[in-house]
Amino acid sequence: MNNGQHFKIHLTLLAIVLIVFTWSVIKPSSYLDWLAEVSPGVVAITVVVCIYHKFRFTTFSYIIIALLSILTFIGGHYTYSEVPLFNWLKEEFHFQRNHYDRFGHFLKGLLAIVIREILLRKTQLTKGAWLTGITISILLAIAAFYEIIEWLSTRISKGSKGTKDFLGMQGDRWDAQWDMFLALLGTILTLLFFTKLHDKYLKRLNKE
Repeated sequence: MNNGQHFKIHLTLLAIVLIVFTWSVIKPSSYLDWLAEVSPGVVAITVVVCIYHKFRFTTFSYIIIALLSILTFIGGHYTYSEVPLFNWLKEEFHFQRNHYDRFGHFLKGLLAIVIREILLRKTQLTKGAWLTGITISILLAIAAFYEIIEWLSTRISKGSKGTKDFLGMQGDRWDAQWDMFLALLGTILTLLFFTKLHDKYLKRLNKE
């Protein structure tokens, strides 16, 4: 696959992300909550587009970035505790909560591939235990930092409805711990199952 073909794929991914973003901004459940939820995805997409010609990720990483951005746009539109499909699953299987938030934190483990790629290409780290350990540590730090931001939002807003929607705790006092655990689990599984595939993408990128 040549550079032109890669560019078409990347452009298609960007187009899909922008279409979902446009949909998400049309009559969301709450514009304030929407802004809080989609901001990380908007920042990520903006940075990736701005540095495209200076630092081009593998297509695998772009797929992950697009997928996670889309997840935040969907969550922002409905609020994480009211995504329809997961409300249906809640009712159908008698769950105690809407699990879209938990699902999203688990999938954030896919970011391990993006972090791994940056470390391999921009640092002296090589494949091995140190790379894996540092990748996991960075992703856990990101997950913990996000939980701190959520906690600070409750202090600032004094527990308003918008903040509760943003947190998506749904009455679970251990929600932050669950979120971080699922991010860790997702990270470990991502590295176990996708490292070899990622290495193939990196090898192809180096040949181009």
